[in-house]
This record gives sequence, structure tokens and C-alpha cells, in this order.
Amino acid sequence: MTESQQHAEGPRTPAKRGGGDPATRGRTTIADGVVEKIAGLAARDVIGVHAMGSGFARTLGAVRDRVPGGGRSATATRGVKAEVGEVQTALDLEIVVDYGVAIADVARSVRENVISAVERMTGLEVVEVNIAVSDVKLPDEADEEEEAEPRLQ
Repeated sequence: MTESQQHAEGPRTPAKRGGGDPATRGRTTIADGVVEKIAGLAARDVIGVHAMGSGFARTLGAVRDRVPGGGRSATATRGVKAEVGEVQTALDLEIVVDYGVAIADVARSVRENVISAVERMTGLEVVEVNIAVSDVKLPDEADEEEEAEPRLQ
């Protein structure tokens, strides 16, 4: 094509494809497990939270962690249940607190940390965070999750 032919056709403008904001072209879904992991990690970050889940769930989780392929991802979601909708989520958490902490203050801090993390990372509105304190970790109690001494040497 010669220069004179290009000028005759006029300036070339790129064809506009699609329409509107790219953010509106498609749908994003977030699995319950994703929200549960985020909430579980955010709750564990709060000082005064010793563990997540009931004693039975922690015992089963400790056994599962020792099995090859048992996965550590279950640890992150232990004690957390999420219901995720299109734009909102609701969470139920079960925690074990350290002896001597003010449970109401720990629950408030957990709620604030979980809401902040979930809303920031997912864009979902957290409508409620229900917290059940299932146990208190006493200073002289051994952790159920600690490794027991091996029977064989």
C-alpha cells in the first residue's frame, strides 16, 4: 500500500471490541472453602485465640495431619463454617481461648479481623460472624496437637 492510498482511506482506528467496563464481563464465584481459609487464618492471628474448633475436631485434625497426604489445608478451615452467596457471606467460628484473656474482647477482635480480611480479599459483604467459645486452654494443660514422643527409637 502506498502512502497516498493510506491517506485516501483515512486514519486507521482500532476496532472497539466488547462493550462497557471489563469488570462487568463475566462472573466471579468464590467457594465456601476459600472464605473459610481466609477467616480461619485471620482468627488465628488474634492474640488470645489458642486454637480453632472443638476438642474432637482438633483431635481428628491432628490425626489427619500425621497421615501422608492428609493435608494442612484442613487445619486452616478447622472451626470455621461459611455460607457464601453472590455478594454476601455469613460465618460461624468455634474457638478455644487462652486462660486469663477477656473473652468478650477476644471475640470482638476476632470478629473485626475476620470481617476486615474477608471483605478486603473477596469483596463480599460479611453480614455476620458468630463466635462460639468451646474451651479455655489452661496454662498447665498439654496441647492435643503437640507431637507425642515416638514409641520406637
